[in-house]
Amino acid sequence: MISLILASNSPFRKTLLAKLGLAFDIHPPKIDESRKKSETPEKLVYRLAQEKAREIGKTHSGLIIASDQVATINSGFNTNDNILTKPKNHEEAIKQLKQNSCNTVNFLTSLSLLNTNTGNMQTKVEIFKVIFKKLNIDQINHYLKKETPYNCAGSFKSESLGIGLFKCMIGNDPNSLIGLPLIQLITMLENEGIDILTDNI
Repeated sequence: MISLILASNSPFRKTLLAKLGLAFDIHPPKIDESRKKSETPEKLVYRLAQEKAREIGKTHSGLIIASDQVATINSGFNTNDNILTKPKNHEEAIKQLKQNSCNTVNFLTSLSLLNTNTGNMQTKVEIFKVIFKKLNIDQINHYLKKETPYNCAGSFKSESLGIGLFKCMIGNDPNSLIGLPLIQLITMLENEGIDILTDNI
């Protein structure tokens, strides 16, 4: 049986992958995740997912799952598109949520599946759009007090109270918003001859 390895220390990705009922090991990579000059957000997450998978593939064998994610108010396909960062303090979090108000935030989530036995690497980038409702300062302050999302890019958590900030969401897989596109992963596993509905790993 081929081993399944999650190249991440994210508790959210661990929880998402566990939903598939497959046995897997966790080995987080250590790589430089800095954005290169003239690199679009889309190219950044594409490259980082592959680098994470290859890094773990140097010391472990099997099917390695790696992912990366950025969020931007821009399209994500231009070199000058800004990436949303984690707020430094409460005031910056307010500023970010004011900026998000009535805007569309694009989440670009990459996924790589590396088969170390064959060298085959599959990589895709999922785009998931979140359209924010109009937010007033009282709503913003209340949300920040209740959720304290200061460790989250854009100053919100979509998997909990942050859902109340949204007007609607548009995308193929809501799991990608949390950090791991499961539908795309299932397709990649099928390309490796693994049917999660019948196979055990």
